[in-house]
Amino acid sequence: MTQTIAVMREDWADPTVALPHYETPGAAGADLRANFPDAQRTTGLTLHPMARVIVPTGLRVAIPQGYEMQIRPRSGLAFKHGISLPNTPGTIDSDYRGPLGVLLINLGQEPFTIAHGDRIAQAIIAPVVQAQFEIMTALDDTARGSGGFGSTGTA
Repeated sequence: MTQTIAVMREDWADPTVALPHYETPGAAGADLRANFPDAQRTTGLTLHPMARVIVPTGLRVAIPQGYEMQIRPRSGLAFKHGISLPNTPGTIDSDYRGPLGVLLINLGQEPFTIAHGDRIAQAIIAPVVQAQFEIMTALDDTARGSGGFGSTGTA
């Protein structure tokens, strides 16, 4: 199933930086790239251990109603360098039209430099179901019941 996502570049954005793109035919996530303003394009951005930063993509998107864009870490950056998202997955709602930035955190032990055009995260387009919440006097019983964290065992 294909869904069209309207994309607009910021006035300052580098048009040579690729739009979100699926690297393989079976990929669930489209890669998002860093797109820095002119003054920062040659130096990029260095993210120190435990620091957080919003990396610009130079894009704005219009997600169709009934869908969301989930922003997720790239597994290679997470494994090799400890680069992740502190709010993973991040959610871009269908009614948001502001700049698309990616909140990154360096969980590694070394500074990590993000270069202009680097793939920094992946975007997943997913359907959304809005629920109605109702107060009840009791909930139905299940085998698990009220067992919380770790209650189902270690294996």
